[in-house]
Amino acid sequence: MTELLIRGRILTFVDEPRDIADTASYRYLEDGALLVRDGRIAAMGDHADVAPTAGPDTPVVDHRPNLVLAGLIDAHIHFPQMQAVASYAAQLLEWLNTYTFIEEQKFADEQHAEFIAERFMDEILRHGTTTVAAYCTVHPQSVDAFFRAAQARNMCVIGGKVMMDRNAPPALCDAPQSSYDDTKALIARWHGRGRLHYAITPRFAITSSPEQMEMAAALVREHPEAYVQTHLSENREEIALTRSLYPDAPDYTGIYEHYGLLGRKTLLGHCIHLSEREMKALAGTGTVAVFCPTSNLFLGSGLFDREKLAENGVRIAVATDIGGGTSFSMLKTMDEAYKVLQLRGQRLSPLHSFYMMTLGNARALSLEERIGTLRPGTDADITILDSRATPAMRLRMNTARTLTEELFLLQTMGDDRAVAEVYVAGKPMKTALR
Repeated sequence: MTELLIRGRILTFVDEPRDIADTASYRYLEDGALLVRDGRIAAMGDHADVAPTAGPDTPVVDHRPNLVLAGLIDAHIHFPQMQAVASYAAQLLEWLNTYTFIEEQKFADEQHAEFIAERFMDEILRHGTTTVAAYCTVHPQSVDAFFRAAQARNMCVIGGKVMMDRNAPPALCDAPQSSYDDTKALIARWHGRGRLHYAITPRFAITSSPEQMEMAAALVREHPEAYVQTHLSENREEIALTRSLYPDAPDYTGIYEHYGLLGRKTLLGHCIHLSEREMKALAGTGTVAVFCPTSNLFLGSGLFDREKLAENGVRIAVATDIGGGTSFSMLKTMDEAYKVLQLRGQRLSPLHSFYMMTLGNARALSLEERIGTLRPGTDADITILDSRATPAMRLRMNTARTLTEELFLLQTMGDDRAVAEVYVAGKPMKTALR
């Protein structure tokens, strides 16, 4: 048995905040402690209460005055696009064809896939993220590299091989049957192994023929335990092309609906330009709309309408969407989310931002029993945030008087420098990266 006592200012959410004054939505302990035992949280509470329950030889890490939160969660990211970040282009389809598809062809080389996967895991940990839902490339070896790198760090991740048999370079195209066979084998190899989860991943309707979508549908029927991830209504040009490829569908969402790909474990990136009918379809199936603010701004895709989706009962997650996104930081992602919603005339409180990065995304991924909170019994994925990490932040903190002011400061001015430490299943990870 291994134990660790972590001391600091603890913040963990118990429910979605109704507004900025909703103190019942979270627990905050000014001098709190977590007792970690064998990779899980055994106790959480005031330090004076928790410390006596630790063994006499239990190591103690004192992170005061920093905040102790659940590990941050990213619900939509492309690990092969690390070297495509900050590529100048117009909008989505040009960016894909000019940069992304070129970059992804490199992953036919297993050594390249291993090289990037290792650096990807280190980079997300550096930014305080302990769980991602990631797209790999069409190459099975990219999936193997992704899961091996996560498994070596004992991380909880979701990932899958993209299925794409048309409208992409030949080197990135599979076939309906091979995409089925490859995915089936990868699910058997990786899903449920340790903390790993598989996502059936037709990239988007443009790059999958009806025959391949039938294969994706078969995989979903055969593997209800797996996730589904794809893209929906990111860009108006994309929507027009998709509708021309599936003229019998009532709308873009109707394509995925027809093939039985919607459901509580389905993650749809973007969901910007949706009709009322499409929102009702997502809500009725429990499908998750994933808000990718930095990517949407960078590619000029549009402004996510969080309020309207929420009013229609759609479940919502948030994500960096590297490499259309421009930062690995969930803090910077929520900074941009705040700005997108400001342009929509909608408010995003700092409480809601931090809820979304932790328990909110865990709920969206149906993993709230294991991650996203510091509740005893959950996995000890923990992020330590320093709101005085830079000179400018220290100066601003001199005038911060409340927890919500501090959270908004972290969201607005924070980045990887504000992440003092990251624990994965109770093991410190960031210090080892320095």
